[in-house]
Amino acid sequence: MDKFSLGDYRVNPKKFSLKQIKADDKSARSGDKAEDAAILMQLTEAINERQDILHAQAEHKVLLILQGMDTSGKDGTVKQVFSACDPLGIRLASFKAPSEDELAHDYLWRVHAQVPRKGELVIFNRSHYEDVLIVKVHDWIDEAEAERRYQQINDFERMLSESGTTIIKCFLHISKQEQQERLQERLDEPAKHWKFNPKDLDERALWDKYMQAYERVLQETSTDYAPWYVIPADSKTNRNLLISRILLQALESLPLAYPEKPKAWNKLVIKD
Repeated sequence: MDKFSLGDYRVNPKKFSLKQIKADDKSARSGDKAEDAAILMQLTEAINERQDILHAQAEHKVLLILQGMDTSGKDGTVKQVFSACDPLGIRLASFKAPSEDELAHDYLWRVHAQVPRKGELVIFNRSHYEDVLIVKVHDWIDEAEAERRYQQINDFERMLSESGTTIIKCFLHISKQEQQERLQERLDEPAKHWKFNPKDLDERALWDKYMQAYERVLQETSTDYAPWYVIPADSKTNRNLLISRILLQALESLPLAYPEKPKAWNKLVIKD
């Protein structure tokens, strides 16, 4: 990409192919590590400022969805992008394999319970999209059910949007080679052993099917009210810069303002 633009990474469902965006793209970077670090710090501080007003105003809701293959950097994104933020008003929801109770309900039940309240910024580490990805890759649902779920998810997100939630969805696009290197690091480095799960290798063996499933999901569920962005994630710095810019852009689009002081308070005097 000759010129960097956030629009380059936004999914247009009418003419989208995952091949259009390379996982090793570094267009968001300046080329200088120190400059990139300084820019990221500025972005995270700006996000903190806007999020502080979001929380104080308690009128708007923001949902950031992070999806991606194992090792694509969902945890790292949360750690870096929100490094300057006061945790007040920010909440992380991680979706692992559903419990017996969750399986007894519809697949959106556990997700709806975690959406943001007014004044809250919620980050989904994985999400309801697992229910049209892993289940489709493993043939636990057929094509007809997948089609129904695409529409149900679009309707669910439309409802959230129409009730005041700003939705940003990021697919962390990592290459198979980069995943191999990161998985090997988890095996080799003692501080990362805890991150390794042998089951990740089973999912890695289905890489091509996952890429097909992701491309279909991005095509079917990127909407004006809940757009998908494909984030090249081989470079962690590139990933963090892009997501920070996208999130900040969304926060800046909201009419945020600190609540005005009630007139009755003008008569209050704090005494010794």
